[in-house]
Amino acid sequence: MTQTSGQAIAMIIYFVAMIIIGIWAYTRTQNLDDYMLGGRGLGPAVAALSAGASDMSGWLLMGLPGALYLSGIVEGWIAVGLVVGAWVNWKITAPRLRSYTQVANNSITLPSFLGNRLHDRSNALRIAAGLIIFVFFTFYVSSGMVAGGTFFESAFGMDYHLGMVLVAAVVVLYTLVGGFLAVSWTDLVQGIMMLMALVAVPIVGVVALGGPAAVAEGVRTANPDFLSPFGGASFVGVISALAWGLGYFGQPHIVVRFMALRSPQEAKQARRIGIGWMFLSVLGASGTAIIGIAAHQRGRVQIGQNDAESVFILMGQNLFPVLVAGFMLAAILAAIMSTVSSQLLVTSSAIVEDIYNGLTKRKLTPMGGVNLGRIAVLAVSLLAAGLAWMRTDSILNLVSFAWAGFGAAFGPIVILALYWRKLTTAGALAGMVTGAVTVGVWGTFKWGGLYEIIPGFALCMAVAWAVSKATYKPNSQIDEEFALAERLATVSEQELAEYFGDRTFAGPTISYQNTEGNNQPKID
Repeated sequence: MTQTSGQAIAMIIYFVAMIIIGIWAYTRTQNLDDYMLGGRGLGPAVAALSAGASDMSGWLLMGLPGALYLSGIVEGWIAVGLVVGAWVNWKITAPRLRSYTQVANNSITLPSFLGNRLHDRSNALRIAAGLIIFVFFTFYVSSGMVAGGTFFESAFGMDYHLGMVLVAAVVVLYTLVGGFLAVSWTDLVQGIMMLMALVAVPIVGVVALGGPAAVAEGVRTANPDFLSPFGGASFVGVISALAWGLGYFGQPHIVVRFMALRSPQEAKQARRIGIGWMFLSVLGASGTAIIGIAAHQRGRVQIGQNDAESVFILMGQNLFPVLVAGFMLAAILAAIMSTVSSQLLVTSSAIVEDIYNGLTKRKLTPMGGVNLGRIAVLAVSLLAAGLAWMRTDSILNLVSFAWAGFGAAFGPIVILALYWRKLTTAGALAGMVTGAVTVGVWGTFKWGGLYEIIPGFALCMAVAWAVSKATYKPNSQIDEEFALAERLATVSEQELAEYFGDRTFAGPTISYQNTEGNNQPKID
């Protein structure tokens, strides 16, 4: 079996598996809540790995190993910031967002939650947030298609446009047909593939190179400063790298997994699984870079300066049989596709649930909402593909600070909405706009070399707090909903079972009654 045929077989198996999952999910999709949020029936393992896979993308298998290969572990501060930020996000955001989104009129998107949480009758908040998601994620999806086309071009010598269309077609097919369930379950498979590949390369590499001592000697010879955590880094640079973790609180395609959990209590188990996955994956990516340096030093594989981001591909091809190496390539494609599909679905949900419903205020039928969601998936896909066809640098440049844009625009608002009952619609709008604009301006001028999410996040938080203090008016219904969401996020599963008759906390519409001064839920 030739290398090309082995890789082609692995790709075909992978593509077919993704399509089968999409068809399976189609049979379980009956309404818009199913299509956009999986009926709030996601288990902790699926939620955790789906969030991780849709978050990390090709950066985990290509960008991080490449950066470490060139500069040493000083480049790992971003990974540290991301792992810590993800842990805190699962810890403080997931349980309460899960409970509050259902208390707040069963919200199924981040913008609809903010609008319902603040009782924004004008829908201005939902529409503004939906437009931000639509604009930024259209470019994000486009960048993923560019990455897919580039992958096939470099790995198989295929025409860029043909590779891009192939990736786009498969992703759109299973997202269009299966919705959130398809995206989440394909992410589960893709997350497992990524983890297995990242763990396998360092382990097999150490054995192939003669053991840990031989690897360490090769690394010391090639780069004596490789293990220096501050080698060549400035204080601002380290702080900026760690600040990537702030972005998690405002990423719509990640926090939507919190909303889809079966119960708030399962966030604890999901956090352990998700952070365990992230930790092992980051270790694997770091180990891949280390093995790559040692292998190059010992003449086992040739990795030039321009090939640094291909160190995972080159090591996989060098260390494993042809078919297994093909699945290593499929893991990279899985990382790209998992992110594209998640962002595509979130963009679709923003168009249908927030922009369309916010502007028209029409009540869609269950299947009418699903069909409109599928039309939105197709429309955004075509628009993103058109941008990707041009393969312009401006798209990739925009994506470089889109993470900061979402983190600064939505992150502080989400935290305040969950933990401060005095947040107002005016405060949320003012903070959201301030955060987005600050990131755009600061990212353009790069003042002081400071990552733009830091000033954007801080100013968003400050403006939202100040404007809310100036515009706050007591609202007993908001206060009661806040107290109910707070309680449901912390009660035991046994208490939830007493309230709802089962442990899933999904399905019925929740309202509340005031009994002797204590908010207690009831089922309508």
